[in-house]
Amino acid sequence: MDLHELRIFATVAELASFSRAAEQLGLAKGRVSTAVQQLEAQVGTRLLQRTTRSVRVTPDGERFLGRCKELLTEAEQLQAMFQPASTGLTGRLRIDLPNRLARDIVLPCLPEFLAAHPLLEIGISTTDRRVDLVHEGFDCVLRVGALADSELVARPLGFLRMRNVASPAYLRAHGTPRTLADLARHRVVHYMPSLNAQGAAWDYVDADGQHRAIPMRAQVTVNGTDAYQAAALAGLGLIQAPAFGIQALVDSGQLVEVLPDFVAPSMPVSLMLPHRRQLAPRVQAVMAWLTQLMSPLLSPTA
Repeated sequence: MDLHELRIFATVAELASFSRAAEQLGLAKGRVSTAVQQLEAQVGTRLLQRTTRSVRVTPDGERFLGRCKELLTEAEQLQAMFQPASTGLTGRLRIDLPNRLARDIVLPCLPEFLAAHPLLEIGISTTDRRVDLVHEGFDCVLRVGALADSELVARPLGFLRMRNVASPAYLRAHGTPRTLADLARHRVVHYMPSLNAQGAAWDYVDADGQHRAIPMRAQVTVNGTDAYQAAALAGLGLIQAPAFGIQALVDSGQLVEVLPDFVAPSMPVSLMLPHRRQLAPRVQAVMAWLTQLMSPLLSPTA
């Protein structure tokens, strides 16, 4: 059985699309379709149900896909068994990272990692939205915040401490809040991925360790972390952000810390995987590398 055809089938099945699979694999769409047809002829059953609008895995295809992925991973491990360590990792993988972590932490260190693995190809998605690991074909994603994908595998890495900040211009115009009661005359920059203008609030942890939220006024709502920080720098309101991303701006005086005793709960950071099966060596290595990069930024407890 051709491993290349197995890899093509697994990619089509995970992305639910011949076109997206062809794009990810760097192949013509016709070549992808032919490979799946040849594989179906070999195994004697239909693996994918095709319509003009969708591609779905059949029940037989579901069973075959699980064994297919195991075989592909084992083949990759066998291939690497006797290769000298100097050759490094090979193959392609796709990861998704929060925009600011990708820009400030991961990408600056990527040249050194790729220099050790010149045959490795990494596709990096940088977005503040929650991507679909399975249907978008990601090998792993780094997520900040509470997890809602119960069907995925999570590897907790730690917690990002939060800080409250505002620009000097905003504080000159509106005063510096000293107590929670002072927040009544202030406004926040509202961060919402969906641009829903409802529900702006000031989050904090009380003396009993309970999460509290005070409704706040927000004139500006943004759906990206870069815009969130830029709005604070422009004097549009108070923000509550991870300490690592604003420390340099606080040190330079572009942002000023406020209400240090009433910070938002620390944000969990996790690596997410689409399944519990054995991981390819390249995925294991990239996850270990990301864990190492994130370690200095994280606290082990909330």
